[in-house]
Formats: sequence, structure tokens, C-alpha cells
Amino acid sequence: QIQGMPYGNCLLVSDGPIHNSTGIPFFYVTPKDKTVADLLKNPVASLTLPEVDGNFCRKNVVDPEDLRCTRLTLTGQMVTVAPEEVEFAKQAMFSRHPVIRKWPRNYEWFFLKMNIEHIWLQNWYGEVSTITVEE
Repeated sequence: QIQGMPYGNCLLVSDGPIHNSTGIPFFYVTPKDKTVADLLKNPVASLTLPEVDGNFCRKNVVDPEDLRCTRLTLTGQMVTVAPEEVEFAKQAMFSRHPVIRKWPRNYEWFFLKMNIEHIWLQNWYGEVSTITVEE
């Protein structure tokens, strides 16, 4: 009913093992998920991350989804992780989200990553700054 329309979903994400963050978002997914099936047809996606651990929200005990808290939005192409990078993706996801080790094996899990093309930092009620991918 919403074919061709964008929609959001919550997926576990990791940018590397705890002491080896890369800034590249990795995902452990199944093609049985409609979101993933859509991404395999049209890989353009966006990812918004709230300021969970930032100074303002933590100091003032403010809900991370409060408009005063900073949000980072990444947009780009979702691609299947290349074989030479699978071990790193596995360490990244499994070290930060150990529960996925217990997920059913028959779901054809595989790794995706986002090739980031644009970065927006939104701070305080809509003020947006563009950040280069190199930064």
C-alpha cells in the first residue's frame, strides 16, 4: 500500500568495535525484513542519531529526542559489505550488540554498511550545519 513511499525503521547499528570506531555505519540484516528488501531495490537511505550522550542533554537531564538536543543525519547508499570486510563488520556488530548472537540462524543474515554522502548536524530547534564526509 505504501510502495514507492519512504518510511522509517529501527535497526541496530555499529560503526566499529568499541575501541575502533570508524564513523561508517554497519548493520546486520535479513532480506526477510521489508526495509532490507526495499534497500536492496533502492539503496538510498538516511540515518538519524540523537544526542544521547551529549553535554547539554546529559547535564540538563533532557530527553534525547527533545528538540534542544543535537541530531546527526547521515544520508547515502546502503551496500552489502565486501567479503574482505565481513570480519570487521561482525566484530563491530557483535561487540556492541551481543544479543544478535542469539538471533535465529535461518534468517539469511548478512551485513550492510552505509556509504555516507551527506552529513547534517541539527542543533537547537532546526539550525542545521553541513559537515563534509572527510571531516
